[in-house]
Amino acid sequence: MNETNQPGAKDNKAGDAGDVGSAEFGNRINPRSPGDTLRPERVPPPPPRSQQARHPIVIIMNFAMTILVVGVLGAVGLFFFGKLRFEQSSHFGQPRTVSIERGKSLRDIAEELHERGLISSKWIFIAGVRAYGLQDDLKSGDYLIAPRSSMRDIMNAMVSGKAILYSVSVPEGLTSKQIVDRLNADPGLVGEITEIPEEGSLLPDTYRFSRGDSRQNIIDRMLRERDRVMTAIWTSRDKDLPIKTQAELVTLASIVEKETGMADERSRVAAVFINRLRSNMRLQSDPTVIYGVYGGSGLPSGTPIRRSDLDAVNDYNTYKINGLPKGPIANPGKASLAAVANPSRTKDLYFVADGTGGHAFAESYAEHRKNVARYRKWLAEQKAKGDVVPASAGPGDAVDDGDAPDAATDAAPVPPPKP
Repeated sequence: MNETNQPGAKDNKAGDAGDVGSAEFGNRINPRSPGDTLRPERVPPPPPRSQQARHPIVIIMNFAMTILVVGVLGAVGLFFFGKLRFEQSSHFGQPRTVSIERGKSLRDIAEELHERGLISSKWIFIAGVRAYGLQDDLKSGDYLIAPRSSMRDIMNAMVSGKAILYSVSVPEGLTSKQIVDRLNADPGLVGEITEIPEEGSLLPDTYRFSRGDSRQNIIDRMLRERDRVMTAIWTSRDKDLPIKTQAELVTLASIVEKETGMADERSRVAAVFINRLRSNMRLQSDPTVIYGVYGGSGLPSGTPIRRSDLDAVNDYNTYKINGLPKGPIANPGKASLAAVANPSRTKDLYFVADGTGGHAFAESYAEHRKNVARYRKWLAEQKAKGDVVPASAGPGDAVDDGDAPDAATDAAPVPPPKP
């Protein structure tokens, strides 16, 4: 019996040995036949899904995270695309102009640029300007846009305010009312001037501005410039002048401005009036007569000075009053202000037109009468030829007015009083 069971026992031992071998070699299955060798091993199934991963909250969070990542990537891509378009050169090859009116919003400006073909997308322009935080810094005006300018270039131009500049010229010798009328007639300016400035408070000059600038702003600039120039001139004036205040200097400068338009005569004309003030002589200036009668509107075109004007009693008629008139009769320029502050050192007391656009000066009354006679002769010759000659006279020499055939002689000043 024992012998009979021994082979079985051996088999069991062999099986046990095989099991041990399988454990030792990673649970490898020992094939029992050649077919088993060719048959693929069975792959173990995946582990069962966690119940926690299938929770609704986890699913929602995963979905939200996916949307967030996709959104961020999309926003980054959109940002770089917009930035590229915002800084990309435009297609137009010629300079173009665009007018941006005062008070327009960013959207209105973008639409204007788009309609003019200066930008390819108004939305990208709006987004770009807002990204730089410059939506409140775009300035109105007329702009010359260079060829192939990008949206960013256009934005920078409007922020810098480097618009096309225009100019308004204000000649010397205009009254404040005439200056306001000139500014009101300029189509490049906007707004209203609330009140006419005081006579003599504005500095005539050429002022540059961009379209859409206000008329009041030009007036304010003229006021500031006059004060600046006046301060410098007053500081450097001749201290021996019979003028005590800046207001008196401006008043006399306005008379000089109206008496001559020749640059090389201003200081000599100023000397005549300074010498008259020192000699207690009346200034007898025709422009003061005109202002006293017609005010800031000036002498109507084609209207001569009449005997009734010379006889009018007011605070400006220097034929009737002693010293300076009540105030300026116009707005003098820098040259006339400087001429009064530092007049020529002459003894001249008279001047009269010489027929060439200038004046003949004289120290004595007798010499002056000769100059008047020569001017009258020349004037008669021009009238005989049919030429139109503008009236131009010096102190006491109002030209013929139709009421008095020889107003110059009648109104001529008497010699200065003896000391």
